[in-house]
Amino acid sequence: MKVFKFGGASVKDADAVKNVVSILKHFSNDNIIVVVSAMGKVTNSLERLVNAVFYKKENPADILNEIKKYHFDIIEQLFPDKTHPVYDEISNTFVELDWAIEEEPNSDYDFEYDKMVCMGEIISTKIVNAYLIKSGINSKWWDVRDFIQTDNTYREGKVDWELTQTLVNNNLVPYFNTSKNSIVITQGFIGGTSENYTTTLGREGSDYTAAILAFTTNAESVTIWKDVPGVLNADPKYFNETQKLEQISYQDAIELAYYGVSVIHPKTIKPLQNKKIPLFVKSFIHPEDKGTVISEDQSPLPVPCFIFKTNQVLISISPKDFSFIVEENFSEIFNLFAERHVKINVMQNSAISFSLSVDNDERKLPDLIKTLQKDYRVLYNDNLELITIRYYDPATIDKLTIGKIILLEVRSRYTVQLVVKKE
Repeated sequence: MKVFKFGGASVKDADAVKNVVSILKHFSNDNIIVVVSAMGKVTNSLERLVNAVFYKKENPADILNEIKKYHFDIIEQLFPDKTHPVYDEISNTFVELDWAIEEEPNSDYDFEYDKMVCMGEIISTKIVNAYLIKSGINSKWWDVRDFIQTDNTYREGKVDWELTQTLVNNNLVPYFNTSKNSIVITQGFIGGTSENYTTTLGREGSDYTAAILAFTTNAESVTIWKDVPGVLNADPKYFNETQKLEQISYQDAIELAYYGVSVIHPKTIKPLQNKKIPLFVKSFIHPEDKGTVISEDQSPLPVPCFIFKTNQVLISISPKDFSFIVEENFSEIFNLFAERHVKINVMQNSAISFSLSVDNDERKLPDLIKTLQKDYRVLYNDNLELITIRYYDPATIDKLTIGKIILLEVRSRYTVQLVVKKE
């Protein structure tokens, strides 16, 4: 059994869907679970739809019509015969979004977000599955919410591993035992609760879905198909000269994912490491190329790796009476961040202050800062950048900080993190 994951770029249009099918045809002798993301940038469009429903800044019907047109343009190219059942199937699926924009939203933004945004994956997988069947491939569409169960933490569902394992054992594993050389098409990014509500696993969570299904089925490998040749030592958007990493240890992959490397979702590696399942990152543009393998091999990375996070806010917190920051303060501060689901990217403390960098979330940060200011003196700077270098050296730091002012620096043996602003 293999697990494949195809992201939004790999199914962004009709030609891309055809390319996915051509890749899968090369694995006709395997059982494969194929995890598929929403098409192209549909998740972004669905986020716009949620915000339009909640905040009334745009017309929800206009946004939904854009989303429908995008999908049906792809369908028309894949299925010229307008009587094909996929037309009714997708039209009926969109009805759930039609209902969602007609009703007054639930007061819980995150609940409504998961209910609406998940439809990107539901729709994309139905289209891909229909085209696989049309192409003569033995494929079955399956709702991933039948397997992956989470708690009620909307937008960041925590997996119930025991229940998920039981559901996989009772349904998915027997299917493959009786249906050889089969493909199951399912969704990334989403899960379900015991009350049959939908949750999402965190933005870009389809990689994590693949890892969960590989862990619970004891798959031989996971392959993430990307529009890059493998894991690079830097984002090509920031570096003209990048190098592909041929091999990465689980530990280095976890570190890189934690710090924000865009190719791998942070939660993906640990389930695979626990069962020593290798993870391949390969190009769907050049599927014959080797790509990158992530495994238990402990070889250090041959070159420094660079991770950039823009739109950062550096917050400095200190007691109003300039007393020491002690354990009780940390406990209170961390609880406030956890309650508002604000993730800390890097932090540093001194005797009388605690500084940290977070993503600038305009929906969450104003309330958090206002609450902190009740008991603390709070200063902050925005429009900053967080640079993380794994396996750094002084020359590399000097090169990356030319024309920038370092506001915060945290170093360990192998990693340095710098919060900077332009001079």
